[in-house]
Amino acid sequence: MAAQKEIFLKKSKIAFDLKHRKTIGHNISKYDEALAAGQKRYINLELAKSRAAYIKQKVLNNLADYLAQFEKNITAKGATVLWARDAEEAIGHIKKNISENGAKLVVKSKSMVTEEIGFNEEVEQLGVKSIETDLGEFIVQEAGEKPYHILTPAMHKSKKDVAELFTNNFSTPKNATAAELTGFVRQELRKKFTSADFGVTGANFLVADVGGIGLTENEGNGLMSVSFPKTHIVLAGIERVIPSIEDLPLFFPLLSTLGTGQQLSAYNSLVLGPKKTNEADGSEKMVVILLDNGRTNLYNSGEQSQALKCLRCGACLNACPIYKNVGGYTYNTTYSGPIGSVITPFLGEFKDYKHLSFACTVCGKCTETCPVKIPLHELLLKNRQQSAEGKQEPFLWDMGMKAYGYMFNKRSRLDGVGGNVKNAALKISMHPFGKKKEIPPLAKSSFSKQWNNKK
Repeated sequence: MAAQKEIFLKKSKIAFDLKHRKTIGHNISKYDEALAAGQKRYINLELAKSRAAYIKQKVLNNLADYLAQFEKNITAKGATVLWARDAEEAIGHIKKNISENGAKLVVKSKSMVTEEIGFNEEVEQLGVKSIETDLGEFIVQEAGEKPYHILTPAMHKSKKDVAELFTNNFSTPKNATAAELTGFVRQELRKKFTSADFGVTGANFLVADVGGIGLTENEGNGLMSVSFPKTHIVLAGIERVIPSIEDLPLFFPLLSTLGTGQQLSAYNSLVLGPKKTNEADGSEKMVVILLDNGRTNLYNSGEQSQALKCLRCGACLNACPIYKNVGGYTYNTTYSGPIGSVITPFLGEFKDYKHLSFACTVCGKCTETCPVKIPLHELLLKNRQQSAEGKQEPFLWDMGMKAYGYMFNKRSRLDGVGGNVKNAALKISMHPFGKKKEIPPLAKSSFSKQWNNKK
């Protein structure tokens, strides 16, 4: 517990790195402009959110039934469905499939679940090269880093940063434009797609009634990862299921609008199993791995289970004043920002990650922007309550908060001592609001005393 909290506090110092703040501030500002335009395309955005929230809640109320329906229908189409209780079991399924097929090269489209289980590191132990094919993921992989943001993995990098990285790694021109850098990556990846043994994707949606994998993306790399390799592996959390194909016209635009501000992502696909004997394109084999990895803990948590409705659009990160300052790496988790702070304590050990729920101003912007109306700031407060009720706080912190509560419960207690005593106590407390903030000296007499004396 202490280790994770100390890592958070140490990394949060990046909030004072002006270059970092300028970069993410610029990138999020572009998102804000696109979002404002995108939302105007809806006649009634709140109604769309309400419908999506209702459907996702219906799924949670009947999760086992919808998962069983999905498994039955996609199995009937020739896919193999495997269940994984945790990351270790999921990796076991993957390694078994790779070893049996003698794979040497894997192309992988963007997937936070693969990050969650450490996919790249695990398969490379088998001598298999795993290539990220999403442009942002490709950039951070080349930099030896993890995704910075749920939807925008390289949000923390400027065009100059990427140009320098590519010059060092690939000897591209130092003054290459963004279009030239993108074109270079496209050519590099095309070779990988056509020679890869396995293609790995996540799933934006598991469509129960038709047994399909719904994918939405902007680069076409997801389609390439599905189409060229002989084997397609899908890694998806058990919460990604939706009831019907008829729900996709609601969810695809809502996800793109809140995620990027687009009316619709460039590529929206429904993969219905491996290719049939009369089809020319697609994988010959399809394996779907449905991952729990703590999601059942969250499902059984009470109110916090609402977080399983999340579409992973990343909107709450972009709205969060904490995330805008400390950035994605400070959280030291797969899922950062408000949604990550809610779910991570349940996906791991609650005591190790409960501190994330306190990294919140409770401003409510995350709740306001969420496309499926998850009351994120309220769930963060529930996590705090659970932490307090579990008596997991350090003794000194617990006693300090009790003393604070006692003093601030009554005005008379606060006025029991004058400003000189209070100022002396503040000096002893050593920067209670952080080293970057100075507290002005308190008046010798409180406002209430001055007011009463004036009367």
